[in-house]
Amino acid sequence: MPELIQNIDVVLFYVINNGWSNPVLDKIMPFVTEVDSWLMIYLFGFWFLLFKSGKQGKITAIALILTIIITDQINSSLLKDLFGRLRPCHTLPDVNLLVGCGGGKSFPSSHAANNFAAAMVISMLVGKNKVFFFSIATLVALSRVYVGVHYPLDITAGALVGIILGYITAYSVNYAYTVANDKLSKRKS
Repeated sequence: MPELIQNIDVVLFYVINNGWSNPVLDKIMPFVTEVDSWLMIYLFGFWFLLFKSGKQGKITAIALILTIIITDQINSSLLKDLFGRLRPCHTLPDVNLLVGCGGGKSFPSSHAANNFAAAMVISMLVGKNKVFFFSIATLVALSRVYVGVHYPLDITAGALVGIILGYITAYSVNYAYTVANDKLSKRKS
C-alpha cells in the first residue's frame, strides 16, 4: 500500500478510534459491532421475508443467503489472505480497543462486506427502505473502526466488495427469476 494512503488511513483511524471516543459511544459501539447483537433482528427479517412478503420476499431471502455465503467466503478466504493486512490493534500504539482484537486479517472488513451486500440485495429486490439498510451497514462498518479492529480503508473496501457482490447476486437472481417466468408463461400459452 502506498505510504501516503497508509498515513491517511492511520490518521483517520485515530480520528474515529480516539477522537470520537466518549462514554456513551464506548458502550454503544461494542454492542453495534457484535454480530450476536443483531442476530434476533436478522432472524426476524429473514422470517418476515420468507413467510410474510410473498414470492418476492422468498426470492429475496434466498438471494440474501447466497449473497452472504458468497461475500463472506470471497472476502474472508480469498481477499484477506491475498492482502494479509494486520489489524490496527496488532500494529498501532494507543488503540482504544473495546472488543477482542481477533487474530484474523483486516483488509477488507467482512462485517462491512456482508452488511453492504445484504443492503444492496434488499435494496434491489425489495426496493423499500434503502436509506435505512445502508445506514445500518454504515453504522456497523464505522463501529469496526471505533472499537479498534479495522482501519477506515478496510471498511471502505469491504463496503465496495459487498456492494459489488450484492449487485451481482441480486441481478443474477432477478435475471434467473425473469427467465424462469418467461419460460413458464410460454408453456402456459
